[in-house]
Amino acid sequence: MTPSFRTPRRAAGRYAAVAAALLLASCSADDAIDGDGAERPIHELYNVAADTLQERDFERAAKLFDDLERQHPYSSWATKAQVMAAYAYYKADRYDEALIAIDRFIRLHPGNRDVAYAYYLRALCHYEQISDVARDQSRTERAVEALQEVTRRFPDSRYARDAALKLDLARDHLAGSEMAVGRFYLRRGHYLAALNRFRRVVEAYETTTHAAEALHRMVEAYAALGLAEEARKSAAVLGHNYPGSAWYQDSYALVAEGSPRPKAERGFFERIFGWLF
Repeated sequence: MTPSFRTPRRAAGRYAAVAAALLLASCSADDAIDGDGAERPIHELYNVAADTLQERDFERAAKLFDDLERQHPYSSWATKAQVMAAYAYYKADRYDEALIAIDRFIRLHPGNRDVAYAYYLRALCHYEQISDVARDQSRTERAVEALQEVTRRFPDSRYARDAALKLDLARDHLAGSEMAVGRFYLRRGHYLAALNRFRRVVEAYETTTHAAEALHRMVEAYAALGLAEEARKSAAVLGHNYPGSAWYQDSYALVAEGSPRPKAERGFFERIFGWLF
């Protein structure tokens, strides 16, 4: 292998990086110790960490809060530093470290005034990791569980409303994932497997934006299987709950094939009555 030779500029850049790292390490030490070698008061340590967080140096801020807690583990400042370290890790997209810090805080301080925020922050860590509907949804499921826990434990807190909004979005995401799989099965002619997915959306995610389409896809699957009565029942439910949707119109066109009267001549309630009976 041919040896590589660094130009003076590259070498200077390397040495500058090393010097910067050494300076950062000395600054961290200076944050904890005054010029005469004495430790700084704990509130000053906290302020240094908070200022670092304000400067958006999130990873260093998390380390400073962790250092403060290690140096003064039994102070009220240390308890606050645990929450702030978790927040700094969250802002740095270091979700695993944030979750570890949050779980530790909740375990050690279940009655602390910041525990509601800790639960909320834990939910945010899971929520921010929700993946595309085509991928595994285990993270989305964990986000749903964590958001539900916030709304259940702290319904009157300042975090409950946002948690409820994010919960709706996460549930819609899960429904979208079920729909994607169901459509795949439907295209491949695996109608029973498709029905299982669509039925789950209707039963478990009936308040999401996917429920109307799920009912229509059930009509398609039942029709493909030759189960006309089941197709009519699904279409009736769709017509009753979503009478103005395009999915309702498509389902009616499908189940009304062979009807002696054009659909324009038949009223909505008459169609529903005919499907049911």
